[in-house]
Amino acid sequence: MGALRVLVADDSILFRRVISDVLAALPDVEVVGSASNGKLAVQKVRELKPDLLTLDMEMPEMDGLAVLDALRASNDPVSVIVVSALTRKGGQLTMKALERGAFDFITKPETSNAEQGKEAIRKELAPRVRALAHRLEIRSILRRPSPAPAPAAPASRPSPLAPILPAAGSAGPAPGSAGNGGIAARMDRIIRGARPEMVLIGVSTGGPPALQRILPDIPATIGVPILIVQHMPPLFTASLAESLRSRCMLGVREAVDGEVLDNRTIYIAPGGRQMRLAVGADGARVIQITDDPPENNCRPAVDYLFRSVANLFPGRSMAVVLTGMGSDGTLGVRLLKRQGCFVIAQDEATSVVYGMPKAVVDAGVADAVLPLDAIAARITHTVRGIAG
Repeated sequence: MGALRVLVADDSILFRRVISDVLAALPDVEVVGSASNGKLAVQKVRELKPDLLTLDMEMPEMDGLAVLDALRASNDPVSVIVVSALTRKGGQLTMKALERGAFDFITKPETSNAEQGKEAIRKELAPRVRALAHRLEIRSILRRPSPAPAPAAPASRPSPLAPILPAAGSAGPAPGSAGNGGIAARMDRIIRGARPEMVLIGVSTGGPPALQRILPDIPATIGVPILIVQHMPPLFTASLAESLRSRCMLGVREAVDGEVLDNRTIYIAPGGRQMRLAVGADGARVIQITDDPPENNCRPAVDYLFRSVANLFPGRSMAVVLTGMGSDGTLGVRLLKRQGCFVIAQDEATSVVYGMPKAVVDAGVADAVLPLDAIAARITHTVRGIAG
């Protein structure tokens, strides 16, 4: 595909100009227009056929949610990155926008310095635009007609796959497993009865819709707590917990410093802070919320949580890495894997961005690579010690 065509919608002329300037400076990006209200945004999407719409959530005529509803009703293929205020209301609107199919979101900077604000927007927007462009390129490739099949090789010619196929009578690696003993390690865990005592989930871009697909299918009787690191700013994780609470059989809340883990609860790391586990009185598992520095440019960071569990509760968890940009979580998974942790990575086909799960797969530490709709069942089976 050629340059990514972008339409900018915001009722603030300042933000329209800043976002347009940031986008125009990116390679292979063309800003094709702007809109000062939601009604005009819908009209220009239909006229200009952009690949991407950056969408302010609070606009006159039609707000961001109404725009998304109109685009969905007309089956318009444009991708949307939401531009949200860093407020509780902004968080709530953003969760609803992601439920309606928005690709991702950025927050408006809270600074009066124009250059600092522009740099903050560039830092948030640029990687998301690159991730979206890659996703659209993959889609374009998949839509191309398949080439004609090559002529069959002569029967006497050895197959180039022969060196990597298991010898006759050998077990060979199990489909969906990668290194670390594969199915043998899994069966060993089952035999030893070392069932996970907690589930750890790391996720970023595309996370809220993914969690809304997985968590409601986790039964209330699963008997272990679930700890989630979702890359999000302050205030937004409280909105995420609120949106999940009514859908899930387990309790869902934003984690609080000092609380002891409850086996009937899903805990979400607070946006803008780090979450780790510590050992409390009588060996209790206690959540600690800290202001430690970002890791992998993230706070909360998946590696930060996973490392604490690997160090203090070895062999007592399972890990799930879902859709997201970058590689946060891979180093933590390596540590967990040394103690026999069972690891699930989301597959490429169902990931919004195949970054974080791909890093885990490429590192050879994923026991199962699964589509989104198969993950809840595998979590439940693994916790209950059921093979399969």
